[in-house]
This record gives sequence, structure tokens and C-alpha cells, in this order.
Amino acid sequence: MFHLESEKTPLGPDLARFIQDLNDPRRLHGAVIAGFFNPQLPVIVTRAPGRLDVMGGIADYSGSLVLQMPTSEATFAAIQRQDSRMISLLSLQGEGSDALEFDLSLDELEKNGKAIEYEEARAFFNSDPDNRWAAYAAGSFLVLMRELGVGFTSGVRIVIESSVPQGKGVSSSAALEVAVMAGVAASYGLDIEPVQMALLCQRVENAIAGAPCGLMDQMTSVCGKAGSLLALLCQPADLLEPVSIPSEIEIWGFDSGIRHAVSGSDYTSVRVGAFMGHRIIAEIEGIQVTAGDRPGLVAIDNAPWGAYLANVSPPEFEGKYAAQLPEQISGAEFVSRYQGTVDTVTQVDPSRTYAVRKPAAHPVYEHFRTSAFRDLLSRETSEQGMGLLGDMMFQSHASYSACGLGSDGTDLLVELVRKAGPSRGVYGARISGGGGGGTVVVLASTGASQTIAEIARKYGRMTGHEPYVFSGSSAGAAEFGHQLLMPLR
Repeated sequence: MFHLESEKTPLGPDLARFIQDLNDPRRLHGAVIAGFFNPQLPVIVTRAPGRLDVMGGIADYSGSLVLQMPTSEATFAAIQRQDSRMISLLSLQGEGSDALEFDLSLDELEKNGKAIEYEEARAFFNSDPDNRWAAYAAGSFLVLMRELGVGFTSGVRIVIESSVPQGKGVSSSAALEVAVMAGVAASYGLDIEPVQMALLCQRVENAIAGAPCGLMDQMTSVCGKAGSLLALLCQPADLLEPVSIPSEIEIWGFDSGIRHAVSGSDYTSVRVGAFMGHRIIAEIEGIQVTAGDRPGLVAIDNAPWGAYLANVSPPEFEGKYAAQLPEQISGAEFVSRYQGTVDTVTQVDPSRTYAVRKPAAHPVYEHFRTSAFRDLLSRETSEQGMGLLGDMMFQSHASYSACGLGSDGTDLLVELVRKAGPSRGVYGARISGGGGGGTVVVLASTGASQTIAEIARKYGRMTGHEPYVFSGSSAGAAEFGHQLLMPLR
């Protein structure tokens, strides 16, 4: 049995429930947990929320402004040091009463006294589909070894419990990475600044889990504020003042029931297409391009828009570049003509054909829309202002679909919101995150919960899937910090 070291610590309902799960063997998974921790040693608890992508989305990797709301749903990690060099994971995210277990020796992350390469770790976790989830947690140790030179002399036991739905486009992976990374830092006395922690967690996802995500997910999970939208200019990680959500506005999310994956081919191909467009625009401008440190990687110097495609203005894009960008191009032809892109996370596959013009247009217009959305949200919540905010969300959704990242379920949810309209208190909707399924975010006036419930019921009748509805927000991992649980004596 464990109790909070400080009885004055305010217990949120989810933290209280998690501590009860750790302590009560009669609860779901309780008997498994009871034999997992040493009852004589303290346990550190950390918490990291998921996120709703209100605006910006997949334009993050092209330098866009993004607006993200940390969800009420979160992932908890309970971490206890152990003398052995084992990383022992117990995830309570399995179906029903199932739990997932994984053990890895720290010795397996080293060779000849040095941390192994990321490619080797990625191949190891990908070799067994049942263990891929563990890359997001155990990967923290390798990233800390390689990036910060941390030497781990002893291992840990970690219990993970999450209310962030998986595969719904709300960053369950980032919440897992951040909760574990924050817990490891607290357990080993590592002083990691919030932005640095988000960057390290992104490295876990990109280099070890092999998912080519941008930074917004991890930044929101670490740095998010309850009741506000995190504003991040992804160039590469300029954290701006959060945008308070006015009291007249509520933001909701509908799970479409269509599983989303950042590692999926659609997301990756759209990302590659955007970077292809970036590279071709440099060629149009006659900008010097030099070879990178691997085949297919180049460096673009002294571009007038800086290093990011999002800095190209919509009039400039339409007037100078759009007509010269191909609708699509084969990977082989692109590599032959342009050598590669500046993206360090993806590579052009010569055997594939990629759309270019629309994926390149998306970040240009999305950055413009998101900037306008932030400015308007900060100063006006009139009926006309709400209508304009909603229109920008609908435009963003249409742009996702033009890139090939729509889905029948998300399109239907957006259409149901559009039909209900301002007279029923809902103003706009768009697909969230990486697209291709997942969650739809909805802008509504405060008090529209009945309309939200009706849309959920109608979607359920039409599709057979009763959508999970996201509401409310919570603080990020940095604000939560860590809690120390002490054994009862």
C-alpha cells in the first residue's frame, strides 16, 4: 500500500483513481500490480495528457503555427527504482482484464560501453508486433543515453495506465512517451527543461518507434495549460503565449471509430510530398542546394522564406510556384532530378508515386488560417466571429481531404456538424492530427452539449459506432510535476 508523501497535495479524480488502482488488489489489474512493486520502496507518479489538434495539424513539420488543447484524458506512469539493470514494464492498456508486460535489460541498450544506434533499437522493437508499444516507453532510456550521455546503473519497474484512447488521433503515443520520460527524469534526478523534454520524446517516436511525427504532440503533452490552447510556431519549437479559450466557447472531439496511425503510409506520403514541393520551389528560385549526410537528404541555404515552407505566403505560392509544381511525381524521377529533400525523418521511396502540389499547398494555407484563427479567437467571440472561426476549420478539413487524408467517418462527422450549424450552437469542425481517420474537433458555443450528444447519437445510428466524445482540458506534464508515493509503515 502506498500513500502520497504530502497529504496536502490536491488529488484530481484521475490521480486518486490511479493511486487506488495501485493499492487495491480487488480492482481491475490490482492483483497483478500488487506483485509488481516492492512494497517497501517509494514510487514516483507522473501524468501526461493527450491533445486535440484544433488548428495547424500536419503542417507542423513545415513550420506552421499550431493550436493544441491538452485533453482531460491522460496517461499515468508509476515508477520505482530497482537494484537490477532491468526495465520492467506493466501496461494496463490491454483489453478487459489483460495487461501487457515487457522486460528489457539496460545491457541490451549498450555495446562495448556505448549506447546502441537508433536503427538497431527500432529493428528490435519492430521485430515483434506484440512489443512495439514498448518502444514508446523503454525508448526513453536509449534517447537519454545517446542525447544527454546519461549512464544508468540500475533499472526500474514502471506501471502505465492511460485513459487516452489509442489510434484516435489524440496523441496517445506522445502521452505515453512524456509520462514515462518525466517519470524517469524524476526517478534519476535529471533536470530536463520542458521544451527539451518534448524534443527528447519526439526523438523516441521518430528514431525508435519509427513514426514521423512533428513536435506539437509532445509539446502539448509537456507544456499544455488547462483552459488554453498551446500555441507553437514549429520553427522548430517556438513556444508562444497560450491562447485562453473564451468562456463563451467550448471545444469538443468525436472519435470517428476509424483507427489513425502517424506511421501510416498516407500521412508519410503527404509529408514526403510537402518536402518534395519545398525542394522544387528551391530549384525554381535557383537556391543553392548541397548534399546532406545521407543519400536522399539535402540542405537548402539562404531561402527567402527561411527553412520552412509555411513561411511562403498564399499569394506568393499561387503567383510564383503552384503552376510549376507537379500534381504528382514518381520517387525515382524526383531523386534523379532533385537528389532529395531536407526532411531528416522520411526518405523518398523510388518505387512510389507522390502527390506534390496539394501537400505543398496545405502548410502554406494552414499556417495562414491558423494565425488568423488565433488572432480572431483572442479578440472576438461574436456570432460573426464564431462563424469565421468555424469557416476556417471547415477549410482546414477540406485541405486535409485534398491531400488524401480524409475518411468516410470523419467526413460524415464534419457534415453532421455543418448541418446542425450555428442555430444549434456548433460552428465548425475539422479532422484532427495526422488525418486518415481518428478524431474530429468541433467548435461550439458554451451550452451546446445537447447538440453534441445528438450528433454522437446520429453518427452511431448511421455507422454502428457510438463515438467517444472528448470534452474539457487539463494541465501538461510540466505543470503536474511528479508525486511521491510512500509505502505504508
